[in-house]
Amino acid sequence: MDLGGKLLVAMPGMGDPRFERSVILICAHSPEGAMGLIINKPVSEMNLSMLLGQLNIAVCDGSRDIRVHFGGPVERARGFVLHSSDYAGGAATMEVPGDYGMTATLDVLEALAQGAGPSRALLALGYAGWGPGQLEAEIGRNDWLTADAADDLVFAAEDGGKWLGALRHMGIDPLTLSPVSGRA
Repeated sequence: MDLGGKLLVAMPGMGDPRFERSVILICAHSPEGAMGLIINKPVSEMNLSMLLGQLNIAVCDGSRDIRVHFGGPVERARGFVLHSSDYAGGAATMEVPGDYGMTATLDVLEALAQGAGPSRALLALGYAGWGPGQLEAEIGRNDWLTADAADDLVFAAEDGGKWLGALRHMGIDPLTLSPVSGRA
């Protein structure tokens, strides 16, 4: 199973508070493990302008102030820009299935500061990572639902509605979900 470009939607019984009601876009998935970004947990005390200031990147009048998100508990000081495929940072941009890209170098931040760069973007600090077989085991334990990603959900302005939106996109009423799983 290749989950690259798919969404993980946390089930109500998620035991780890860092992932409670999380929606994660899986950027890479292979037998060696998986890597993804939480797309619905903004960092309230940080925005792009503040981050650019800390990095001494000049901001022009046309720059956009995209939201900064908690991307996951791994390497929380490292930034990742998940973006539409209209931006290509060369070898620094990883293609993500579903017509997305992910760039983790300063050039994308400099482009955003100048009002250029990708048409749609989300900045994440840190990422979610799984070792070999770990994600598959979590899905088997009923920790996550998987779904196709949609741009209108991934880059939606309202982060608080992404979890419910992902469930509704799958045709699931959240009230029908049980926090426990069973075997027949």
